[in-house]
Amino acid sequence: MKALADLRVFVRTAELGSLSAAARQLDQSPAVASAALKRLEAELDAQLFVRSTRSLRLTAEGERFLAHAREALRSLDEGAQSLRGDGGELRGELRISAPSDFGRHALLRWLETFQRSHPRLQLRLQLSDRVADIYRQPVDVALRYGVPPDSSLIALPLLPGNRRVLCAAPDYLDRHGAPDTPLRLGEHNCLRFMLSDELHTLWRFTSPDGKPHAVEVRGDRISDDGEAVHRWALAGLGIAYKSWLDVADDLAAGRLLPLCEGWRGEATPLHLVSPDRRLLSPAVQRLREFLAERCRETAAASGHDADAAGDRTLTPAARNSA
Repeated sequence: MKALADLRVFVRTAELGSLSAAARQLDQSPAVASAALKRLEAELDAQLFVRSTRSLRLTAEGERFLAHAREALRSLDEGAQSLRGDGGELRGELRISAPSDFGRHALLRWLETFQRSHPRLQLRLQLSDRVADIYRQPVDVALRYGVPPDSSLIALPLLPGNRRVLCAAPDYLDRHGAPDTPLRLGEHNCLRFMLSDELHTLWRFTSPDGKPHAVEVRGDRISDDGEAVHRWALAGLGIAYKSWLDVADDLAAGRLLPLCEGWRGEATPLHLVSPDRRLLSPAVQRLREFLAERCRETAAASGHDADAAGDRTLTPAARNSA
């Protein structure tokens, strides 16, 4: 199917911004990939790229056609998968965006197991704490903490009861002591995090009597990468306020210790997010089931909050997709 192959060359070139890089990923020579683009432009009677010796970018026509080309390829891949049946072998490519720390400390290990069960499925993983714009970026699904603000997104819960946990390394606590309440965090070096250029200086908790509290914190280290904050905490450089899922292994091993355990941390439910229900392919559905099971197993093994052990409720966005 030469026309289908030409579409794949076009989409991959647009995503990578390089014809030679697209050719390498598709196991083609640059000359074959270039010929595919020329055929497609001739068929459409439109110039899709502006080319120079040093750069390549989409034209306005190319930008408009890209969305249709992606949708066509997704639809064809889903149709091919449906012919194999729900129990058939998963094939094609699945593009995932995930937070940095969760991706490195849990997701990479889980995906290795998932891919062993589906060796014909190619995974492309983007790890970043910059929230991916899944309408524009080349991703099929994103894993996100919190409820997506855009209610048009399809948000399927993976760990709805996940919360932040206040924690520090034993070395830090030996030198500085442990706060008996979050209200005394001002006496400690707090490892702070930036998301979308916003510095999180207010850490929110619920006290044992059910009252909400927002505590302003200070410290000598700030990062926009969750893994950096995680490493600082393990090095004994301060107190972190992390998603429980990111630090579950360290808490179980005693590398980090939970603090102020009578207080509940801020809710950070984990969701699998997609821009359109039509993108919930068999591969996405199997991945969602697999990740939800891994989250339940992790929560059960550690005795984490029972609310985290299931996916009984859907976000408003997810209810729209059900």
